[in-house]
Amino acid sequence: MARRGVPPDQLDLLAWQPPAPVAKFEERRVRAATISVRLALAVSAALKDADARGLSREEIARRMSEFLGTHVSRATLDGYASAAREDRVISVPRFVALLHATRDRRLLEILAEPMDWAVIERRHLPLIELAAVQQRREELRRHAESLLRQARTEGGL
Repeated sequence: MARRGVPPDQLDLLAWQPPAPVAKFEERRVRAATISVRLALAVSAALKDADARGLSREEIARRMSEFLGTHVSRATLDGYASAAREDRVISVPRFVALLHATRDRRLLEILAEPMDWAVIERRHLPLIELAAVQQRREELRRHAESLLRQARTEGGL
């Protein structure tokens, strides 16, 4: 919607949203009763999204084959993406190759989420450590104030 009296190319600061620190699939796309089916749905979603970005399953299979040094076919990818094919659960090395080929870290989030972990970009690690240090500093400040109050009430000061 155009804002009155504002050039159309001017950014709206109030419309800005920070980037999500954790990339994950919409729950409706990967909801499943078992981890095997959830993983197959995640593989399927990642392959569909890659295709929408112009990265075909054939190209993903080629990149995986190159990464692994062994042949991966499109049919194999289709099997990994099929929730009905419980005999075709993707192996860890092939999952890593799929991550390498698609660069879709939402796939890793599927594995981390059940343990209440998150997959983040490495560049955020210093900020996370800073937050932990600040939290600890605040705990120490409160503890020091408590000790000071105790010393005052007990006549130590």
